[in-house]
Amino acid sequence: MPDRREQRARAHKRMHSPIVTALAGWMALALGMGIGRFAFTPILPMMQQDAGLSVADGGWLASANYLGYLLGALSIPAVRVGAAAAIRGGLVAIGLVTLAMGLTDSFAAWMLLRALAGVASAWVLVCVSAWSTEALAPLGRPMLGAAVFAGVGTGIAAAGGLCLALMYAGRGSVPAWLLLGAISLALAGLLWPVFAQSGQFVPAPGAARAEPGRPAGSLRMVLCYGSFGFGYIIPATFLPVMARAVIHDPAVFGWSWPVFGAAAAVSTFAAAAWSVALGNRRLWILGHLVMALGVMLPVFWPGMSAIILAALCVGGSFMVVTMVGMQEARQLAGTGARSLMAAMTAAFALGQIAGPLLVSGLAGVRGGFSIALVFAGLLLGASAWALRRARP
Repeated sequence: MPDRREQRARAHKRMHSPIVTALAGWMALALGMGIGRFAFTPILPMMQQDAGLSVADGGWLASANYLGYLLGALSIPAVRVGAAAAIRGGLVAIGLVTLAMGLTDSFAAWMLLRALAGVASAWVLVCVSAWSTEALAPLGRPMLGAAVFAGVGTGIAAAGGLCLALMYAGRGSVPAWLLLGAISLALAGLLWPVFAQSGQFVPAPGAARAEPGRPAGSLRMVLCYGSFGFGYIIPATFLPVMARAVIHDPAVFGWSWPVFGAAAAVSTFAAAAWSVALGNRRLWILGHLVMALGVMLPVFWPGMSAIILAALCVGGSFMVVTMVGMQEARQLAGTGARSLMAAMTAAFALGQIAGPLLVSGLAGVRGGFSIALVFAGLLLGASAWALRRARP
């Protein structure tokens, strides 16, 4: 009969098998991003209904979360902890702040909680990426890496489906926050043993020091990646609100966010295959064009059909652009990739902060929401053109 040491060794081996590693990363990103960052999107129409939240209020709360994400990414280098320990702490923090959203009706408290959720989600995203890449990249099985990043879309779809069910049952935003918080804490507990081994800390892209010899065209890439952050975040924040303005039945408009998430999940596997045939740069350009189409569709073709197509276009392209943009940075910059990735990440974060703020600023203007969408679509189109003019 094997002793306890041998049993622990076998358990450790199973725990860190490629499949278990991919599943753990997948679930961690589903919680960290699907709930920590994007659960607010399907809950916003519910908060409009029962808490009297306006579109401008929603924009401020969204921007607080995205500002927290930026601060979280920048704070990672200052806190010397293992990647696995950071993931555990981030997942627990997301569960707690999500639960707390349902225990208060103070707007100031909501702003703080959304900011803290953004900080925690940044820790989870960056550290899960580092933790899973270290384990899976040497295996030469790109679909396992795609499975990890499919967790983002899976979490979005699951949170959206839960909110759809709650709206259909006539429940409000408070039960949604409480239930999602409880689920997050339960799953964080389930994942706790998988991340028990605290490996070496891997700094976020923002942790890298500036490296000399930044390649030509890098500024163009930074600006284009920032426009991506601006362009995708408006529908990624307000898509269910847009759907609710068209059809008030939650059994209909509530499907917009699960569709967005499902498209995001499936697209990571497609990107892993298409990047070989098309190349990262062409796939990045295609992603911007598809996203631009999705962003502007509801403006020129009002109705629920256009919103579902927008969910497919934007949801199906935002994770693709995220993946191939970083891969293109590595290919272009070589040893200088870390500083380029840092600049791109900062531009992306600033873009996604600016998007909801623009919506809030135009809230009192007639057709203000449409103006914001058209501007975002044109910016995405211009950035696709700029990428085409750069290195093929």
